[in-house]
This record gives sequence, C-alpha cells and structure tokens, in this order.
Amino acid sequence: MVELKTDTSIDEMYEAGQVVGRALTAVRKAADVGVSLLELDEVAHQVLRDAGAGSPFLGYRPSFAPTPFPAVICASVNDAIVHGIPTGYRLRDGDLVSIDFGAELGGWVGDSAISFIVGEPRVADARLVETAERALAAGIEAAVVGNRIGDIAHAVGTVCRAAGYGIPDGFGGHGVGRRMHEDPSVPNEGRPGRGLPLRHGMVLAIEPMLIGGGTDGFHAAPDGWTLRTDDGSRAAHTEHTVAITRTGPRILTAR
Repeated sequence: MVELKTDTSIDEMYEAGQVVGRALTAVRKAADVGVSLLELDEVAHQVLRDAGAGSPFLGYRPSFAPTPFPAVICASVNDAIVHGIPTGYRLRDGDLVSIDFGAELGGWVGDSAISFIVGEPRVADARLVETAERALAAGIEAAVVGNRIGDIAHAVGTVCRAAGYGIPDGFGGHGVGRRMHEDPSVPNEGRPGRGLPLRHGMVLAIEPMLIGGGTDGFHAAPDGWTLRTDDGSRAAHTEHTVAITRTGPRILTAR
C-alpha cells in the first residue's frame, strides 16, 4: 500500500533529509587515504547525535540478512555495489567509495547515497560516478505527477545502458516515509508509461546502481550483506529521497 504524504509531512521529512545531507557531506569531507571505514561510520553517527536523530540502518535485519546491520552507514568500496559493512579497512589512493545513509527524525526517514573517489581518480571510475549522478538526475526529472514508476525506471536505465554499464537486477529504489522501505518498488530499468501512476504526496528513494564492467552479474559476499560484482569491476551507487509534488520533484536529501 502506498501512503500519500501531506504537505506538512513532506516538510517534516525534509528536516530528516537535511540530517542525511549533512552526514554525507561530513563523511565525504573526512574520507581520505588512510581513514578507516569505521571512522567514517563514526563521523556519520556523530551527525545523528548532534541532530537528535536515529538510524534506520543500525540493527536493521531484512529477510535475506544473516545478522542485524551493525552500523549507521553502508560503505561499499570498489567492486562492492551496495550494503557494505564498515570495517577497519583503510582507504587507499584511487578507491571508489559508495556511502549509503539514513536518518530518522520526528518519526520520518530520509535516505540517500553518494559515490566518490579517494585521492587520484581513474578516468574510468570518474566516468562511472558521473554517469551514476546523471542517471539519478534523469530519474528525478521523470518523477512528476502524471508520469508512472516505469518512466523513472526507464530514465535511469537509459542513461546507464547508453554508457555501457550493467544494472543489478532486483535492486533499486523504494517508497520512504515512517519506515525506510515502503511501497512502491522503483526499479532501475523498465518501460515508460507502465506501472503505478505518480501522485502528489508520494515520496520515493530513487537510487541508480551501476556495474562498471557492463554485465549485470552480482553475488553476496560471505558477510551476507555486501553485494559484489561478479566480474570484479567497480560499481557506483547514488540516491536521493524525492517527494512528488504538483510543482515538480522536491529533493528532500539535498546536500
């Protein structure tokens, strides 16, 4: 069931989204050669504390997970696509890092992700990240009243496929509200004009996931959480929480 949010609720969700934006900005600033993923998790955790906000990630355990998630960020490095668990791994020059983060404030959730390169970027990695950002922008542009879920999916998928990248099947965006994952599902590939109509008050997490090697294959790492590319190629992941409004898409997790 899809819950339509009131304008007041969307304003309240914006406040949660701003905590997310501040945390991702702080993590990006702190990420440098030699910094550990656990240290980045602590940076994000401190932003939550300062805001009086909670984490929808910490302790989260969906049906596929062998254990509750142990951190407030997902930190996915190089061939990890999503759901990476922060460890003592220290960042190296040229690492491609994707950080996914959520905050709960006033009973509402914000959810967003960024990808970036530590130190000196490879040309191929810079192109991958730039394409992920363009795919996200295309998806947001399609998130207007009168369109359908398939229009968002088609917009994202077209950018990814045109650049020669793979898309992990079965993973994509979702509704956001009182919980981090709500209806509807928002695929990263699909046919335009299909799926649920977009209405004022819908709030969606739009989140492209790109596989650099061009294939769609991925597998779960031994930790049961991290998804890695089958071919060992690098991956990128971007995301914003977006409200569908009569005046156009409103990004609630802007940074």
